[in-house]
Amino acid sequence: MLAALKSPRRLRTEVLAGLVVALALIPESIAFSIIAGVDPRVGLFASFTMAVSIAFLGGRPAMISAATGAIALVIAPVVREHGLDYLIATVILGGILQVLLGVLGVAKLMRFIPRSVMVGFVNALAILIFIAQLPYLIDVPWVVYPLVLLGLAIIMLFPRLTKTVPAPLVAIVVLTAITVTTAIAVPTVGDEGELPDSLPQLLIPDVPFTLQTVQIIAPYALAMAVVGILESLLTAKLVDDVTDTHSNKTRESWAQGVANVITGFFGGMGGCAMIGQTMINVKASGARTRLSTFLAGTFLLILVVALGDVVAIIPMSALVAVMIFVSWATFDWHSVRPSTLRRMPKSETTVMLSTVVVTVWTSNLAYGVVVGVLVAMVLFAHRVSRFTTVTRRDTNDDDGKRLYQVEGELFFASSNDLVYQFDYSGDPDHVVIDFSKARIWDASTVAALDAVQTKYEARGKTVTILGMDPDSAARHGRLSGNLGAET
Repeated sequence: MLAALKSPRRLRTEVLAGLVVALALIPESIAFSIIAGVDPRVGLFASFTMAVSIAFLGGRPAMISAATGAIALVIAPVVREHGLDYLIATVILGGILQVLLGVLGVAKLMRFIPRSVMVGFVNALAILIFIAQLPYLIDVPWVVYPLVLLGLAIIMLFPRLTKTVPAPLVAIVVLTAITVTTAIAVPTVGDEGELPDSLPQLLIPDVPFTLQTVQIIAPYALAMAVVGILESLLTAKLVDDVTDTHSNKTRESWAQGVANVITGFFGGMGGCAMIGQTMINVKASGARTRLSTFLAGTFLLILVVALGDVVAIIPMSALVAVMIFVSWATFDWHSVRPSTLRRMPKSETTVMLSTVVVTVWTSNLAYGVVVGVLVAMVLFAHRVSRFTTVTRRDTNDDDGKRLYQVEGELFFASSNDLVYQFDYSGDPDHVVIDFSKARIWDASTVAALDAVQTKYEARGKTVTILGMDPDSAARHGRLSGNLGAET
């Protein structure tokens, strides 16, 4: 950030990026306020406090946090059933839970999210961003369509001339100038809702400080905390890939919580990282520091409070063009090329598609990611289970022994059929099972092995198990005979 302040060129990029993001945040914040069932001021103030707070606290420079649709969907029932004060209390409690989750190391769970889920997450987000623009393209004056096309053309072609000024900002200015000078009647930002004319004020929610209040808001606060952290960490991972830099995920986790607590005490609806606005900031505008995030929140407040009349005349077609471009740039087109799909294992494609379908169907990124991870786990377990084999190595029964060689990784999915791999009646009196090429991972495998021994012993035969590695032997020794009756 200090380097940006010392470099006029970098400073200009960060300032203009913050301005573009602020303009894009206004209609989004108003729309999410409507989803949550609150006044537009609640969403706009939340976007201001979230962006400014996370600029200082967050672990991912240049990432934008503000009021989001995912959080709006989670907290909407609180407003509908209990009112605004309970919403604010929910946001504060949700922020506290996020701090606790962050301190407990929830960010470390990110390593369990496969790449195919990340690709599905990004593609689903791009689709949702595009779908969110459709209401602004239906039942509108015909002139909106050429304006959107003109805006897209400017955004895509202007960087060929110069990258000094962000192309999205140029598109917004040009389209606004056209609609104002020609007096074209098209939907504007002012049509989306009333902009605030005062600064946010510090407040304490007017709710009873009782156990009953906690019981009412706790489920929504927990859902908000989980959804917010998940979406923020996935966004941070995406920005890491775009900028080829590393972020502090643990810091980002608890920082989101602190930002939500601050937002709650200023009467905001809470929020988390926004991938669309973050892509505008990082990919379309070239921002790389916390300065752009701070300025996005600051410009937002200045625009809606001091320059509300000017902002109100910006045509929605300009902002729609910006968001359609963001949707196109966010989508991982390489992942759906026929050549990629032919080369990619079907299980990977299935995980990606399940993430996309569930996310788009529910309009909830958290649901899509959870389903994607579960599908990946099931398919992985199925694939690994197929590599487990039991082979009879010794066919000479004269010495009264039979040797079985077990190979592979043994866990609940691969060991369920273990009990059926032995010839209990036909084997001689002594059976040797060699585990030198296998590994025991869980109690299910130990239980299955106990069942094998029990079946042989019921026929008066003895079983010798050998070749276990130290970890498998320790697990088997600790659990064998202590898992209940085996049949």
